[in-house]
Amino acid sequence: MKDARIIQNKELSVWEALIPLIVLVGLLAYNVTVYGDDALSGSNQFILLIGGAVAAIVGFFNKVGYKQMLDEVSNNLKSTTEAILILLLVGALSGTWLVSGVIPTLIYGGIQLLNPAIFLPVTVLVCSVISIATGSSWTTSATVGIALIGIGKALGLPMGMVAGAVLSGAYFGDKMSPLSDTTNLAPAMAGGDLFSHIRYMTLTTVPTYIITLIVFIVLGLSHKASGVADTSGILSAIDSAFNISGWLMLVPLAVIGLIMLKTKPVISLLFGALLGGVFAIIFQPDLVAKIGGAEALNFKSAYQGMMNALTKSTTVETSDPSLNDLFTAGGMNGMLGTIWLVVCAMVFGGVMEAIGALARISSALLSLAHSVFGLFASTAASCIAVNVTASDQYLAIVVPGKMFAKAYEKRGLAPENLSRTLEDSGTVTSVLVPWNTCGAYQSKVLGVSVGDYFVYAVFNYLSPFMTLFFAAFQIKIKQLASNGDKSA
Repeated sequence: MKDARIIQNKELSVWEALIPLIVLVGLLAYNVTVYGDDALSGSNQFILLIGGAVAAIVGFFNKVGYKQMLDEVSNNLKSTTEAILILLLVGALSGTWLVSGVIPTLIYGGIQLLNPAIFLPVTVLVCSVISIATGSSWTTSATVGIALIGIGKALGLPMGMVAGAVLSGAYFGDKMSPLSDTTNLAPAMAGGDLFSHIRYMTLTTVPTYIITLIVFIVLGLSHKASGVADTSGILSAIDSAFNISGWLMLVPLAVIGLIMLKTKPVISLLFGALLGGVFAIIFQPDLVAKIGGAEALNFKSAYQGMMNALTKSTTVETSDPSLNDLFTAGGMNGMLGTIWLVVCAMVFGGVMEAIGALARISSALLSLAHSVFGLFASTAASCIAVNVTASDQYLAIVVPGKMFAKAYEKRGLAPENLSRTLEDSGTVTSVLVPWNTCGAYQSKVLGVSVGDYFVYAVFNYLSPFMTLFFAAFQIKIKQLASNGDKSA
């Protein structure tokens, strides 16, 4: 990704570059008012294709060939190969972790140990630690995130609030971990080094994180009275449907261990899904047989039960109807809608890139930067604009990074300023855009729409404002070594 070329098109005006974006946002806004939460079931995906078609028409009028646009779409789709595989494997993993009792055991233990007053800040802290250790917000939400969503629901907390806590912690860790791909990509684009970048990020990231924790502490205290009224009843319902055992915790621990050993996410998640299947046969044989359509467990019913859990929607009914939605997994099939969204988003982003719209919008923003603050603000706006238009977190770092690097150098600013702004504005805001790959992934994995968790993803939307606050008041703005390597 860091070697990606930025396509320039001198024939294209900034207003022409904005036409597809304006059409897309307008159509998506109307579509959501018509379909509501059901918009992601297909209509939003088609709207993205319409946006891509509008961008193509603009391209044709500006001497961009069909093949060039198709090639960029192809490159974009190729870049999402691993993400699509991860989505499918997360679906498979959620199925076997439900049937094996891994998720129910986590929820069972969480209900006993936690209460609404401390659950939200603890969620932020736990997800932060896991994400720093793994370097991946996606893996964090797909493992401990799913379990914490379940615990939060059982505790009576709003799902958007819990998802916001999960994502705030996960993206803090993703930003600060040297294992994170975006944390390595940002300094590569800006011309800095990894650990200087991480150290410099702490200046804006730590205050944002502290504010986030305070917000969730307040939210947790304000919801103290809405906790579980009958904990014993819920625990009894879980216990009657599953064989709860501490040994089941070996499954998530094994996956987290593999990731900490820098095993590829695809391999780790595949292993976790298969290990969950093995543990399901050992600890929940009757349930596996039932899902396999048989009365008793044998080789055929065990195979069919596991394949159904891996690939299809599975619901385990309990004596408490309120828990039935909690113990439902979509399997690989449940991820197809999200994959459809990712593919259509990459079509739109690829055409926008091919016609030179991304570079043109970034150049226009750069031309407005007449001061240090203006430069930071233009960078942040460009990152967010690419997240919205290209629907890709990596492009939101690559495109502005390449476009703005010389401008920071000319103003005597150290590359850490650019790399920090790329992360504060590009990495963390991707999850706030429903059709961005990150927004689509996280909302599907956690089972909470972007609209529901948006206001609670405090760390994510506060980060760009924090970096602009530091720029506006010239707080710790690092200069190039040739200018004394000092901070203003």
